[in-house]
Amino acid sequence: MLDEPAQEETVRRAFTQQASACRDLGSPFTASLCALAAERLTADHPVAEKILSWSGDPSPSGDSVPLRLAGALHALVLSGSDQHLAAVYPPHAAEADELWGAVENACRTHASFILDRLTSAPQTNEVRRSGALLPGFLTVSSLFEKPLVLSEIGASAGLNLQWDRYAYQLGDRTWALQPSPVLIAPEWRGVRPPDVPLHIASRAGCDLNPLNPANEDDALRLLSYLWADQTDRIERTRFALAIAAANRQTVERADAVDWLERRLQEVREDQVHVVYHTVAWQYLPPQSKAKGEALIAAGGARATQDAPLARLQMEADEQKHNGAALTLQIWPSGEKHLIGRADFHGRWVEWIGWPGAH
Repeated sequence: MLDEPAQEETVRRAFTQQASACRDLGSPFTASLCALAAERLTADHPVAEKILSWSGDPSPSGDSVPLRLAGALHALVLSGSDQHLAAVYPPHAAEADELWGAVENACRTHASFILDRLTSAPQTNEVRRSGALLPGFLTVSSLFEKPLVLSEIGASAGLNLQWDRYAYQLGDRTWALQPSPVLIAPEWRGVRPPDVPLHIASRAGCDLNPLNPANEDDALRLLSYLWADQTDRIERTRFALAIAAANRQTVERADAVDWLERRLQEVREDQVHVVYHTVAWQYLPPQSKAKGEALIAAGGARATQDAPLARLQMEADEQKHNGAALTLQIWPSGEKHLIGRADFHGRWVEWIGWPGAH
């Protein structure tokens, strides 16, 4: 256990790290907010006391304390609960002293709300990741020419479980099964994705703490973790939430490994079962990851050409400074390839593709 001065320094370093990440990911406002917190937080009110004495790992790769605070503050703005804070949030511009004064005031005025929010990990459902997933699903469809059964791990509110209800611009290729208010147009690098028919037979997802798109409080929570100056992300997510609510998209509350075990037991003749996850697998405890890998391998061993299995992943690897790795593995062959890389927020996709896929 670190002593208090050492832990406080660790917390400040976490805010500095998050500020750097936000700058890299195109959110100068959230970067400024985190940098101010790193410099100016003082333990003279309950919120600051809680943050500066954080008992776990406060870093972006641990408990993400900076984003817990940023999400709580943004929720106060989105809900209209703090007009003083809203006046210094985007689209308004504010000097550092003015912004920090409003933050300090909010921490004192809404201490119980913020302290409650600090107990929960940030939960986002980045819709643009579907721009990296779609070419993977098209690849699966090209390899097997069968309807897809979708199983998403860590699905949050299920917004990337309904990726076929969005419109896409992937380089010079447009794709949409129906008109959609959600347009996903990442910067596209590499070859064109497969141009094949695609049909979804069924879909399901799980999450330890699923959010209901039709629930106003859940929708607000999801939106609050988006960065306040990234209005395109917020607007896109609002549309996606409305689509999910209209289609009664829900996600099952379940442990990922327990749920996966159930999903893999069913044999699906003349369909290809696609297990997929985006920046979720890394958060599973080591034992759960090991068991999950074993379950998927066992499911692959049971797969046949009539009832194949695929696993599509968008996860960090040893090159995470260069975005997330897109990998695809298929069974019964067990063949696995890196099929691309993508920005963690889906701003760009670098597509390699499956050898020989058309």
